[in-house]
Amino acid sequence: MQVFDAILTDRGSKYAVSGGPVKSRAEAVAFVKTLCKERKFAKATHNSWGVVLNEGPVKNDDGEAGAGMVILRMLEREDLRDHIVVVTRWYGGKKLGGDRFRRVQDAVRYYLDHRASGV
Repeated sequence: MQVFDAILTDRGSKYAVSGGPVKSRAEAVAFVKTLCKERKFAKATHNSWGVVLNEGPVKNDDGEAGAGMVILRMLEREDLRDHIVVVTRWYGGKKLGGDRFRRVQDAVRYYLDHRASGV
């Protein structure tokens, strides 16, 4: 599991991005549960995620409508399979509107650019 914390902020909202290899929906759910064992991530407003598996794409918006689909599209474009990416947001008190999708994209791009190769 790789975690990149405090990678960006926007109007008070703070973002982190995490990821790692998974082979099934059950492993993806377990990955997020493991991440949320750290109190900071458990208290986050949203832990949105996506993964492209052999059985098909799987996502969870965790209340951030549309975020999981943004993550999936980016993973599909990169042809990154069996690898979950979780974008975590701590709400800062101001709505971001459509900019929230740009922040999700920024977080996923950060992960893709900085993840350890082979992970």
